[in-house]
Amino acid sequence: MTTVAPVGSTSGTQAPKGMSALTTEEFSKIIFTELANQDPLSPNDTGALLQQISTLRSIQSDMDLSDRLKALVQQNQFASAAGLMGKLVSGISETGERVAETVAGVSRTDEGVVVTLTGGHRVKMSNLDMVVGDLPDQSGAGR
Repeated sequence: MTTVAPVGSTSGTQAPKGMSALTTEEFSKIIFTELANQDPLSPNDTGALLQQISTLRSIQSDMDLSDRLKALVQQNQFASAAGLMGKLVSGISETGERVAETVAGVSRTDEGVVVTLTGGHRVKMSNLDMVVGDLPDQSGAGR
């Protein structure tokens, strides 16, 4: 019997959804139930049923894979943005103006990863067009 981690668990994986959540045992039960409920004088096309269920499982698996890939891309983008902390960047802010400031923070939003700059501007990662290396120490501490 397959167990599925509850929502919010710390297992690191998402519970399967839809047809992809069916175990082989559950899948077989569906087929045998369908066969048991057929009219013996007018049987259903079991091959067509198997093909339809198989197609549904394949579609669900593709959707699950797509969701996982999106999550992976978002994690990668967040990690990349975190690496920009303290660096001078340039891009188009959420208000549509061109800005060039130091990255002060990084956040994940419904629209993707956003960097917050020292002047308070927010720029989506997709709107950044330049990154300059570490800024020189301007505090005079190195003199």
